[in-house]
Amino acid sequence: MRVPEAIKDAAGRFRDAAARVRDLPIYISGRHALLGLGAIVLAAVVVWAIASGPLGGEDDSGAGSRVVTFAAEGNDPGQVGTLGFPVVATRNTTRISGGDPTTDAAAAALATHPASAAPLEAAVLVNSEDWQSGIAASVLSGPPLRAPILLGQADGLPQPTIDALDFLKPRGGGPADAAVIRVGDVAAPSGLASTTVEGDGPAELADGIDRLRGRLTRADPAHLIVVSEDEPAYAMPAAAWAARSGDPVLFSGRDDVPEATLATLRRHRGTPVYVLGPRSVVSEEAIRKLKRASAAVRRIGAERPVANAIAFARYADASFGWNINDPGHGMVIANVSRPLDAAASAGLSSSGAWGPLLLVESPAPLPAELREFLLDVKPGYVEDPTRAVYNHLWLMGDTTTVSATMQAEIDELAELAQVSGGGPTDSLALPGGPDEESQPAGGGKQKP
Repeated sequence: MRVPEAIKDAAGRFRDAAARVRDLPIYISGRHALLGLGAIVLAAVVVWAIASGPLGGEDDSGAGSRVVTFAAEGNDPGQVGTLGFPVVATRNTTRISGGDPTTDAAAAALATHPASAAPLEAAVLVNSEDWQSGIAASVLSGPPLRAPILLGQADGLPQPTIDALDFLKPRGGGPADAAVIRVGDVAAPSGLASTTVEGDGPAELADGIDRLRGRLTRADPAHLIVVSEDEPAYAMPAAAWAARSGDPVLFSGRDDVPEATLATLRRHRGTPVYVLGPRSVVSEEAIRKLKRASAAVRRIGAERPVANAIAFARYADASFGWNINDPGHGMVIANVSRPLDAAASAGLSSSGAWGPLLLVESPAPLPAELREFLLDVKPGYVEDPTRAVYNHLWLMGDTTTVSATMQAEIDELAELAQVSGGGPTDSLALPGGPDEESQPAGGGKQKP
């Protein structure tokens, strides 16, 4: 396909403009980040498509892809242009395109807490080298606090986090009292009152987070979820569920269960416990030890992180579990190489189009089991697409985590498709005809 010279010239001018803002912090700004988003997104998609491969003929496996960062206006006119939204949006996907979880966390925080929304009570700070604390702290991203997770270090805070706090302006007061909740060894921000959750390890910090959650909600949790303290890829999906449900995340070794985890279980004796992960990461010996503290213990899990996340997305047991087995949902996709993207995206699973965290293990190709899952919940309609349900997916990270090719394939799998005929066994009209792929009846589900 030949690209007209005029479009190539326009793409060159866009690339030059992008280069001038390339060094700006790449995350969502405040009050006007969503105003005019349609035009911004359209421009972003056109430039990205031309400049990075799909229309320009380059390899879009990840290394050659570019993301155009657009400056956006904040509350203070003097700050116009100092913040940008790194977005490559398609019909059914939106990418938060940070180069690391710290930037992704700042972007997600400003996406879920725009400046014109209700005042933010508190934000949570987690050490950027402590994935366990990030996943456990995700429970604070859900109701009632809805605190975004931001990342820092023991000796200071990175600029994206500082700028995000400046725009978020957490006010403190209320049940949290402080404006910033620090989890573990992370620096305190300047000019904001903070409190600290302390602990000597993941299990102790998770126990402290649960105690804080109890003070904030004045209620016992409905369920407890136990994950591996050693295998982040199997623990990541718990962050989204914790934010959505308010269920605390606790930690176990493969065979040994930390005393702090057992103490939390005893404090909530009788509360159902769900272990996320296969026997290879939390063994039957560990399950037996958990049962001594809480008799009701069930396992959800599959070998390999991608399949494990899908199993959790599909799982339902009374009020526990996402039960994503039909179309019409939000979802988040992250790469297992960046476990703190699970914490960064937790707020996306407890607001907007609530939904589970799904995983990939490399920027490309799309895992076969994830493709099958997305196809299984692909939305469809018979006669009127405006009465259908829709899927939307957030993608965490730049093209080193999810390639442009994978984003395009995910977008197609999420796209609303017409169901041929109208009978109960009909299939979706997918590319290649009905013989290429079949769709369960749920794919044609419509809103009442």
